[in-house]
Amino acid sequence: MIKRIHVLEDDEDIRYIIEFLLKDEGYELQLSSTFEELKGKLKDSVPDLFILDVMLPDGDGADICLDLKGDLFTKHIPIIVMSANDQNKQKSLDAGADAYVSKPFDIDYIVKRIDNLIGKASIK
Repeated sequence: MIKRIHVLEDDEDIRYIIEFLLKDEGYELQLSSTFEELKGKLKDSVPDLFILDVMLPDGDGADICLDLKGDLFTKHIPIIVMSANDQNKQKSLDAGADAYVSKPFDIDYIVKRIDNLIGKASIK
């Protein structure tokens, strides 16, 4: 079964890079640029993993992580938090993030973290 990853990233270029590289790895992607957009998409389908940016136009990724981990329907889903500011690392981990990635990021590192958290996607 193909694994679905929801990426919450407001930078269009970074979103595109992540989408391109993870699709190439066999993952299905959902993309959002705001927390409101992510919440709307969760009504249709729940992903196997979240990747959250910290600095967003309508929230803080660590706070969003805390919100998702406190929700009955999403608390079991692994979350990777990304930020260009390493001062956000401890706050993100304290909020329940399963992994933290510094920007600029190494895509191979992200793929390994995803594989460890949800297993490799199987391509049909």
